[in-house]
Amino acid sequence: MKNNIQIGVTGWGDHPSLYESLGSTASKLETYAGHFPVVELDASFYAIPPASSINKWLRETPTQFQFVVKAYQGMTGHQRGDIPFDSKEEMLEAYRKTFRPMLEEGKLSFVLCQFPPWFDCQQKHVQYLKWLREELREFPAALEFRHESWYSEEMRERTLAYMEDDDWIHTVCDEPQIGERSVPFVPVRTHKDHTFVRLHGRNKAAWQKPVKGEEWRDIRYLYDYSREELQEIKTEVKKLASENHTVTVVFNNNSGRHAAGNAKQFIGMLGIEYEGLAPKQLDLFGDMDQSQNK
Repeated sequence: MKNNIQIGVTGWGDHPSLYESLGSTASKLETYAGHFPVVELDASFYAIPPASSINKWLRETPTQFQFVVKAYQGMTGHQRGDIPFDSKEEMLEAYRKTFRPMLEEGKLSFVLCQFPPWFDCQQKHVQYLKWLREELREFPAALEFRHESWYSEEMRERTLAYMEDDDWIHTVCDEPQIGERSVPFVPVRTHKDHTFVRLHGRNKAAWQKPVKGEEWRDIRYLYDYSREELQEIKTEVKKLASENHTVTVVFNNNSGRHAAGNAKQFIGMLGIEYEGLAPKQLDLFGDMDQSQNK
């Protein structure tokens, strides 16, 4: 039976522990797909990829492999300056056209629409969410907030009810609690088929530190989850999974290259053995991934 807890990390190219000593001619994605059944595709946030890249990624992954595809930055208001499209409608059509083959292949788990910390709970933003959901109606879509107003005491139930009514997959975030520019851990299901759990680490000092340009990427997600912390998360993930739908868990704590190790540890703690992964090319000593967790 297919396991309904799918665990992976963000990106596949930045996890050296997966590729050490393999001596493989396979691509990093092919190698990654021998370890995890799902990956978050973050390249699509920076640019809508060409069709050739989509076709390559589909060829390099096994039948059951899944991509969580991040929405392009122009769709979620992250962009600084102009976007390379004449209108939002043209941008959305380009995005849909690009990822439709992945959806038709059965490898697009859902589109992740992550909004920035300044996207707070107000009427114009709710209207934008409704517009965007219609534009993406052919795709399963997950919604991630970064402003705590969506989960304030007076708005939390209304936010969750809206997501359920408009068919959004809830993104449950584990992240530092630093006030209004972060969200609490709210393990609640809003979609009949799916819940997304995204683990950013708990490096509170790094999230509060002012940084310039891309420096935040080097420090913000610098965090190694302890076994005790993973045990807490495991309890909540199992509760969500008991509701007989898919829970996808992605580790995004990779500033110090901890994500893959934490994801492997979490798989071991849950006792999961995935079927349908890509064949692994073992190093001299074989695959010892699971032994450290037993």
